[in-house]
Amino acid sequence: MKAVILSGGEGTRLKAISGGLPKPMMPLLGTPLLEHTVALLRDSGFDELCMTLRHQTDLIREHFQDGEKFGVHIEYREECAPLGTAGAVRNCGDFVGKENFLVMSGDSACDFDLAGLMRAHSGGVTIALASQADPLPYGLVLTDRRGQVTGFLEKPGWERVVTDQVSTGIYVLNPEVLTLVPEGQNYDFAKDLFPRLLSMGIPIRGKVMEGYWCDIGTPRSYYQCNLDALDGLFHLPGTGGAPKRVVPCRDRARLMRAMGEALAEFGADFTDGLTIAGAYGKAHLAPLADQCALSLDGDRAAVRRLEALARKLERSLE
Repeated sequence: MKAVILSGGEGTRLKAISGGLPKPMMPLLGTPLLEHTVALLRDSGFDELCMTLRHQTDLIREHFQDGEKFGVHIEYREECAPLGTAGAVRNCGDFVGKENFLVMSGDSACDFDLAGLMRAHSGGVTIALASQADPLPYGLVLTDRRGQVTGFLEKPGWERVVTDQVSTGIYVLNPEVLTLVPEGQNYDFAKDLFPRLLSMGIPIRGKVMEGYWCDIGTPRSYYQCNLDALDGLFHLPGTGGAPKRVVPCRDRARLMRAMGEALAEFGADFTDGLTIAGAYGKAHLAPLADQCALSLDGDRAAVRRLEALARKLERSLE
């Protein structure tokens, strides 16, 4: 599968701590964020990547070269002038070819199931969404009950907030969509292309993703992302082994009881914490000894579903 990584971010708001590095190359627990992104894509089945570049292009090219040592093939497309998000991807049209492809920002950290996002794709565009308690810094995406996108709100004030769903800057696109992007012009997905698609009746689907996502655009969010990785809230791609997750809670014993009651009829094993096995694989859940939280590990799909249930039950117990 093919993916385009938007890697041209300068990181203006991060200059106080970046040491001059472009934003995608900021270290996350000692490894460039962009390297974690490449690992996530590789582990999700994307073996052909194209990076869009604008700032300090030689630094990124020298680090990744042709991608062989990272287990992928990498091509590059440089912008002589700013092309915007959609314009930069349009510049990769020869790489994309005639198959559906994924677009991902090199400025954010996530551990989403990107292969699952590809499988869920239908229509012209599928947008990966995340739920945010404070959505003001992001572009909000309005959807109906079927998940079809009905509108967009770009970084609104609280008086205009009508949803917690924000765009993560991760999209699956049909290649035909790129023909609507003017070649060589500054053109944006959220501001230009997506509203145009809606006006033309071309379907856009929004899919709320499970897992971790963080835009590292500010010093605060950058440091928080590193802390989240240390605390196990963010599973670093490419680190090997099964994903491990942590669900903070008010009362770990009470939440374990609720989980046990919910899963008892599905054959949960309570010999050592709680272990459940099924169609999505096997996952284990147990309280942490040093903090009020539950730890989850096991097969990725099973862990995702167990985590979603734990977070839902925790909210109901508040």
